[in-house]
Amino acid sequence: QVQLAESGGGLVQAGDSLKLSCAVSGRTSSNYFMGWFRQPPGKEREFVAALSWKDSTRYYAAFVKGRFTIYRDSAKTTMYLQIKALKPEDTAVYSCAADVRYPLLAPPYWGKGTQVTVSS
Repeated sequence: QVQLAESGGGLVQAGDSLKLSCAVSGRTSSNYFMGWFRQPPGKEREFVAALSWKDSTRYYAAFVKGRFTIYRDSAKTTMYLQIKALKPEDTAVYSCAADVRYPLLAPPYWGKGTQVTVSS
């Protein structure tokens, strides 16, 4: 079992930056891939970024365009998503997920999510 817990969401202004955290615990191993997804209001959940827990190889959705950075701490206990130049369309519930394979098509482990609201 893998436990994931997001934090860092909130209400921000357009143009601000925000760092989301995902605390990782449980039976993780270097074979896992950790990822961030988001679900805007009234829309389907979409993939944002993923990270190989083994070697920190990063994967991004096409829409990211350099505004998002995924990374983890050296102790492998926390994953982060840094978002720059936030836009109102970034408003969503952001969730972290874990799976033993990439792409993360149906991750078995999810956090509860953290709400990010960007005002214009």
